This record gives sequence, C-alpha cells and structure tokens, in this order.
Amino acid sequence: MIKVIFPDGVESSCNEGTTFFEVLKGHDSEILKNSVAVKVDGELKDLRAALKGDSTVRVEPVTADSKEGLEILRHSASHVMAQAVKSLYGNVKLAIGPAIEDGFYYDFDTEKPFTPEDLEKIEARMKEIVKADYRFTSDALPKKDAIALFAGMGERYKEEIISEIPDPTVSVYRQSDFTDLCRGPHVPSTGYIKAFKLTGMAGAYWRGSEKNKMLQRVYGTAFATKEALKEHLDRLEEAKRRDHRKLGKELDLFSTSEEIGSGLVLWHPLGSTVRRLIEDFWKNEHVKDDYSIVYTPHVAQVGLWKTSGHWDFYRENLYSPMDVEGQEYIVKPMNCPFHIQIYKSRLRSYRDLPIRYAELGTVYRYERSGALHGLLRVRGFTQDDAHIFMTPSQLEEEIKGVLKFTLYILKSFGFNEFDIFLSTRPEKYVGDLENWTRAEAALKGALESTGLKYSIDPGEGVFYGPKIDIKIKDVIGRSWQCSTIQVDFNLPERFDVTYRDENGAESRPIMIHRALMGSLERFFGCLVEHYAGAFPTWFAPVQAVILTVTDRNNDYAETVCKRLREEGIRAELDKRNEKLGFKIREAQLKKIPYQLVIGDNEVKDGMVAPRKRGGETLPAMPLDEFIRHIQAENRPGVLK
Repeated sequence: MIKVIFPDGVESSCNEGTTFFEVLKGHDSEILKNSVAVKVDGELKDLRAALKGDSTVRVEPVTADSKEGLEILRHSASHVMAQAVKSLYGNVKLAIGPAIEDGFYYDFDTEKPFTPEDLEKIEARMKEIVKADYRFTSDALPKKDAIALFAGMGERYKEEIISEIPDPTVSVYRQSDFTDLCRGPHVPSTGYIKAFKLTGMAGAYWRGSEKNKMLQRVYGTAFATKEALKEHLDRLEEAKRRDHRKLGKELDLFSTSEEIGSGLVLWHPLGSTVRRLIEDFWKNEHVKDDYSIVYTPHVAQVGLWKTSGHWDFYRENLYSPMDVEGQEYIVKPMNCPFHIQIYKSRLRSYRDLPIRYAELGTVYRYERSGALHGLLRVRGFTQDDAHIFMTPSQLEEEIKGVLKFTLYILKSFGFNEFDIFLSTRPEKYVGDLENWTRAEAALKGALESTGLKYSIDPGEGVFYGPKIDIKIKDVIGRSWQCSTIQVDFNLPERFDVTYRDENGAESRPIMIHRALMGSLERFFGCLVEHYAGAFPTWFAPVQAVILTVTDRNNDYAETVCKRLREEGIRAELDKRNEKLGFKIREAQLKKIPYQLVIGDNEVKDGMVAPRKRGGETLPAMPLDEFIRHIQAENRPGVLK
C-alpha cells in the first residue's frame, strides 16, 4: 500500500499500480472533472500513469485552467494538429510541436506551403479527432528501437532529435494510429481538447538556422473553456486593430524600406514629433535626476568590444569589421565602452561618485531577417542608455534610485502595471562568484526595501552581471520587455577603471547599466499599440486642427492657428473647400485630440467650438480659455 497525501491534507492508502485517475476519483470526483494531469511529489504525470515506488507520495491535481494545465492542454492540441496534418497530407514530415505562451505550434516539412483553406481543413479534421476521443498512451522505448520506429515512418527530424538524447530510453505517445516523440504528460484523451482554434502560419528554419530547410509553422491556441477561447480570440482581434505596423502606416508615423535595408527605421515628420517630445522629456528628467547627458560615436575600433567581452559572447549579433587605415572598426552594438572611456578621461575621486552618464545612443545589431518585427525587433535602434559609476557602499541606494526613476518615467507615459523579474547568473559568465553574489543580493535588497513584488528568473542575467527586468503591461493586458537594470563588477575590471578612495588608494568602482524605456523604437511601438494611435494630448504629434466651415472664415482661422502655435500648441489648419463633416471625420481618423470648428458665429463672437476626437462637443469658448484647457493637459502624466 502507498500513502497518498493531497493538498488539502487528506490522506488515503492505495495499491501500487492504481492510476492517478482512480486516485483522484476516490478523493474528489468534482476535482477530477477539471483535471488534466497530476503533480506527484512536484513532478508532472499523466492521469493514466500508475502509483509505484515510494511508500508515501504527495499528489496534487492539475486543472485545465491552471498555467501548467493549459500548457499540457495546448501541447496535446499540437499532437492532435500533427495527427490531422498527417491524415490529410501523408507526405508531410514532422519536426517539433511545443506549447508556447497563449498557444502552440507545430513545424512541418511540406513540399508546398499551406494555404488558409488548408488551415480550415486541418481544423475540421482536428475536431473529428477530438470527437473520436482517442486515448493518449505512452511507451518508453530503447533509443535504437525508437530510431528504427521513426525511420520506418520516414520521420527524419524525429530521428535526428532522438540521436541527440543522452538517455538510453525515450518516450513516445500515441493516439489512435498516430505516434509522436514526446516526454509528456498529456491529457487523458483527445476529447479533453474542447476549445481550440488555428490562428496562423509562418515560415521557420529547422532549429532556427538559415543554413537549414525552411519549414511551415502552423500556430494555434487552446483553452479550458469555449468562453476563455472567445475572450482570447477577441483580444487577438483587438491586438490586430492596434498593430503598430498597421497604424504606423495609416497615421504616417514611420516606415522601412528594402532599398535601405530591413530593420532600419525611417521616422516620418509626425512620428519624429512624438519621438522629439519623448526625448525632450527624457533629457529634462535626467538632468533633474543629476545625470550628465553625453554623446558618443557610431563606430569604434573592434578592440573595445573584445576587451568588454561582447565580441566573444555576442559575436553572432555584431556586424563584421570594416578596415579603416589598417584598423578594424565596427558600428557600435552598445554604448557602455564609450561611457567607460569618458570616465577614464581623467582621475576620479570617491568624492566624485556616483557619476551618472546618460545617452540616447543609436546602436546596431545583426538580427536575423525572420526575427525582425516592425519597431519591436530592428537592426538599428536608439537605447535610452545610462551608466552609473559608484562605490560599493552606494550600490543598493543607486539601484533603488533607478527603480524609482524607471517607474516614474513609465507611469508618465501611462503604464501603471508591471511584472518585475530578478535575473540571476547564467551558465556562461565572467567574473568571480563572490561579486555575483554581492550584486544579486544588492538587487534583491533594493527590490524588497521598495516593496516591489518580483519573481526570480534563474540563469537569465547577462554575462557580466545579474539584472532586474521590468515588463510593462498595456491596456489589453500584454507584457512588453522594456526596462532593465544591470549590476556590473566585470567591465570596471576589464577596462581597469579606478577611483581614489578616502585613503588615497586606487579602488574599483561598480557599474550599473540601465535603460528605462529600452529603446525608443520598441517603446514607441508599445505606445502606438497601448493607445491604438490615439496618443495623450501632451505627446500627440498634432494637438488641435482648425476646421473652417466656409472660405470667409479663413482669415480668423489663420489667426487662431498662429496664436496656438505661439503658445506652444501643435496646431494645423484645414481650410480646404470640403464639407465640414468630411474634415471632422478625417481629423478623427488621424486621431487628433481636438478639432476647432470655425464658422460665422465663431468669427463674429471671437470664439472657437472645440470637439474631442471621440466625438464629444464642448461649449463654444474664447480662444484663451481653450489655450488654458489644452495647456492643462499638455504635461506628462495627464493622459486624456
């Protein structure tokens, strides 16, 4: 007999060989209805797996709507999709099909790309497989038998994967006549997958390498209930409406050009206006926070990044050197070595520290073309970068200061929800463990002293130090990685950076690398999607447009436009000989916060008639009153 302990403290005794399905049924049949798997002493298991081994085990149900349950549900759905594809297109070869955040995908090697019509057929076949309610069963096979099994099916990608597995046995799963390589666990049967949808297609190189064959990736999603699936699909539709690439074109904010090169952004006048407003706010706030603004070159000798270690750790993301009079130069991939050189330009005392250098520095990194995505993943981007040099005793206070500053900047642009992660030492790192431990402790201490909730992200630090990552949440609940705070003991060592301490001896400062917005390109893309292009008044590219009813109103309208501009309000004049309704509609499509209608009454009374972009009409008012009204909104944090 094996003693089973449940999360609620209830204990029971079961025979070895009893399935977990039977274990849960005996404990609570209602919980069983919502369960897709179990945790046994913390390890995920199939419900159809059996008790064995230890005399006492802790068993926890895994429900379909939990994070782990959804991952199991989605992974099972990917197997159902693969079964559907194989039954419809027998010559297709299978690659991999994992669960991912919010869904799943499977990569297929097919002679011709799938079409939207193919997706409809695949989804229909999946529904048939779900309705048939085939059991998921598993087997452990010796590697050679597994290789022979998949070789016999012509599944060369599975053969390749199995050959690299170090274990002597591998796990395979079956449902009906379909077999796949998988560790599991899975839902008990295909009938558990009641709410799913195929969502799209893309190309994907095998193992992410351009040297390998391009495969067809089919995406899908699955949820515990049809209601949850509908909510998700509605969010996807809303995300499409907010897509910054679509809105960037519609609102004439930015573009890219294949003649210039992929991943290199052209900022149009309206987008440049928003960027300028962001930059001006950023610079002013940094000066207030005792940072010094610096500027550095776009190219430098490659030796800088060999000294820093970036050349060894990130070589695949750096551009190839160019020869300049016998010296190798590269376009800069990051700003930190430049700021170190500024620091080293003269002797520093402990009395000078902390020193804070900030730069809106444009850098260039080689991203694979398949990874590029609008403004969110580019090859040339401007980091809102800063590097702080300090004594060891100043470290925790500086981290707290950066945390406070980061949240202030993000909240000023309307982001008020965050996920915060402390990323610890990666597998490949430089420096000694004592410094890593000190740096991680300082980051943790700063987070805890400020009362911020955070999660540990093990092994995700950068090679020279641990970091805090702050992900912002937008208005529809999506997370975006923007802000980062990194502690670095190693670059000061590598570049021999020193200061004179209170005893006159040379000491080594600590560095903080930090970016509050991440990059202007990515942050701008987030802003476009967060506001669906309808920016708050204070950083809208055009704040007000003056619309004339007839040509005889033009002179007064020009006077109004001139006065607004003199008051620092970004105004435009539309005196085209078009119907007023047409001009109002066009201004709304441009998402301009205010339209000022000028007709005969407004001219006669010296007034303006404001309309908000949402359609709300304000009472006619003197121009001075409207100026005060808009100036009240014309500052960060006033998000109307």
